[in-house]
Formats: sequence, structure tokens, C-alpha cells
Amino acid sequence: MTKTTEKNQPKNLSRRKFLNAAATTAASSFLIPRFAHANKKHTLRILQWNHFVPEFDNWFDHSFVKKWSDEHDTEVIIDRVGMTSLNSRAKAEINKQSGHDLFMFLRPPSSYEDQVINHDEIYQECSNRFGKPNDIALKSTYNPKTNKYFGFSDSYVPDPVNFRQDLWDDVGIYPNTWDDIRRGGSKIYQRHGIPIGLGLAPELDSNMALRSLMHSFGASVQKEDGSLNLMTPQTLEALRFTRALYNESMTEEVFTWDPSSNNRMMLAGHGSLSLNAISITRTGETQKIPLSNRIALAPAAAGPVARIGVNHLMHIYTIWKFARNIEGAKQFLIDYVGEFREAFIASKFYNFPCFPDTVPDIMQLIAKDPNANPQNKYAILSNVEEWTTNLGYPGYANAVIDETFSSWIISTMFADAARDRMTPEEALKIANLKVRAIHDKWTAQGKV
Repeated sequence: MTKTTEKNQPKNLSRRKFLNAAATTAASSFLIPRFAHANKKHTLRILQWNHFVPEFDNWFDHSFVKKWSDEHDTEVIIDRVGMTSLNSRAKAEINKQSGHDLFMFLRPPSSYEDQVINHDEIYQECSNRFGKPNDIALKSTYNPKTNKYFGFSDSYVPDPVNFRQDLWDDVGIYPNTWDDIRRGGSKIYQRHGIPIGLGLAPELDSNMALRSLMHSFGASVQKEDGSLNLMTPQTLEALRFTRALYNESMTEEVFTWDPSSNNRMMLAGHGSLSLNAISITRTGETQKIPLSNRIALAPAAAGPVARIGVNHLMHIYTIWKFARNIEGAKQFLIDYVGEFREAFIASKFYNFPCFPDTVPDIMQLIAKDPNANPQNKYAILSNVEEWTTNLGYPGYANAVIDETFSSWIISTMFADAARDRMTPEEALKIANLKVRAIHDKWTAQGKV
């Protein structure tokens, strides 16, 4: 689902060039202790989020960063913030024209293109050393209009279906398609009073899940060439379906969700199904919550047009133009990709590699996990690249997509239709006007 044709490859970094190159060569932040002595020659400042898997942060800080700091005579300082604070921190650094050398985002920061370096050199060097990146990375960090890489992605987080195996077995339905989810969810709600948890709120998880549903119905915000595509019969069909799904198997709490609501709902036994990363099951395993053994995983649900899921998160590092240690930041990312097998394991399969060759035994790793019950629970991720796509599908993650996402236009459209504040037609018309205004603004600036 993330295949990119040659004609849609970036102008300065086509698939052929990649092959040739490879052949020739919490809401507030806190300071992590410095991983170096005071007499180090250089300093590198990094800002990133508090990972959902604490073991990953432990590996990153105390293994990889500590080793890299010594090898490169660099004092590395890591600041961490909660995921909802990343955008406000980025704006603050841009306003001051001062901040971190590496700044991590959880979705494509295409609106900040003018504030960052071109990251093409990092992609070229990594492709030379580790093989070509996958299409989801390229389409999440490249602007074909300006021929610029506004970020660099090391990994992405798939968004499978998380469901209560016992409840779905009880009604004799497997959540393979959106129609299955509607039928099974309704039966479970009627029989057990346990609803489906599909977010309809102005927050990240809702935004991602609803785009997955849209794409499976053949709807999208834009076409492959970046022209607008929201006002279509397919979008209306997705809106009507979601309204029916809400009325038959959901409760009003989904309108006020935050990014951890689906985790809490499922692990407390209050939900039958949700779209989320594997943080639900991993949290259950870590905290030894017995119910987590009854939560199974399934690939992204198939709709009338496709089986497709937008990545739950996209890990993207940017280097500001005003960063003090640009060369050190570049080297850090290159070396980090080289250690990605360890990163993948430390993340407990949460961070999937954007450079697949760095984890050559990934199938064997996910097929049998000693921490899971059953041990093959995560094997459904073996074909994740076939059904996971980028934010902005079927086009690139441009500034229109970024601002539309951060304005919560799509989740608001679905919420208005689901709770009958508006008809689906009215909700779609208003959303389309908002997106068109955003599109006109960025077109005038030459970014799309």
C-alpha cells in the first residue's frame, strides 16, 4: 500500500539513484543527565518525546547515547516532553531562533520547511550504508514541489486493530473488515454493554484512525498530485458509516478522548475494539494486567476499496537551520540508523524501521516474542508495509496535510456528523471549505 512509482519519486533521490548510491558506496520537559564529562569537545542537544515503552528510553539514553557520546567526544543533552507538547515547543524555538540541534516530531512537520536544513544528505549516506529507505519515510519527509527533505525518519509505528478476542469469539465475528467491525461491535454492545472505542476527538489517535477509515472507503484529503479530494461521494460514505457505527456500538466518551484514552479503555475492560499502536498490549504485559492476554491484534481493517491504515506515529527528526551543531546532528542520525536492530528490540517492536535492511531478522523476532501471550501475538505485523501508509496518502505529507491535521478538521467533521450536530453533507461542506482555505494559503507560498 506504500509502493511508490518511479515517476512519483523525489526529483533528486529517485529509486534508481538510491540503488546506484547503495552500489557505489509528560506535558512539561525535564532534563536527562548529561552523558559525558565536562571536558568534551562538542555539545549536542536533542529534544524528543517520552516513549510509550520506557525500556526504549532506557536503551537510548544509557546505551546508545552514552556510547556515541564517548566515540564522538560530544556532550549529549536530552530534553523530553509529553507528545502533546512537541508542536508548541517547536514554535517557541522557531520564535527564538534558538534551541535543540535535533528536534523530534511524531508526524511530518512540513509546515516548518523553511526553518530546517535539507536532510537529503542524511538519506543519501544512510542509503549508501544501510540500503534504501521505504516509501513511507520518503513520502513523510519530502516536498516534491520544493525538492527538499524537511526531515529525516528513522522509524514509524503501525496502527493495527486491538480487540478483545473473547468478546469477538462470543459473537462469532473476526474484525477483518469495517463491515465486520460494525456488525460485531453492535452485537457485543447489545449483549455485553461494552462499546467500540474509535476516537472522534480533536487529538492524534482520532485523527489517524479516521483517516485510515476514510482511505479504506476510497476517500482522502488530497489526490496523489496534491490537489484537493475531500468533497467526494467516498467521503460521504465514510461519514455515514461512522455515524451508524457510533449509534450502534459507541458511547459519547469518544468525543473527549486524549491520546491515551484507548489504552485505558481497553486495559480496564471497558472496550471491545480500538485502533492503536501496540502500546495497549505492551502496557498490559509490562504491568501484568491479566486482561491483556485477551486482547488480540489484527491488521488494519479492509473497507470497500482497500485494506489500509495510516501509521499511528511517524518518528521524524529535524535539524533547525539555526542549530549550533548541524554536522554532529547529521552524524548522530546516521549512526543511530546503524544501530536500529537494537532500537527495534528495545522498543518492543513499537518502532518499525524505515530502513528495513537494518533489521534483517525482523520476521523471526516478531514471530516469537517471550513477553507476549501467545508468543506469536505480534506476528500479524509481518506484512505491515503492505497495509500501512503515510499521512497525506496517496500524496506526500505536505504543509496542507500538516495544517489540516493540527487544526483537527477531519476529526471534527466526523464528530459533527456522528452526533447529528450536522448532516454528513453539511459537515463535509464545512470541512472542505476549511481545507480549501489552507490549500490556497500554502499554494500561494509555493509549498504545494
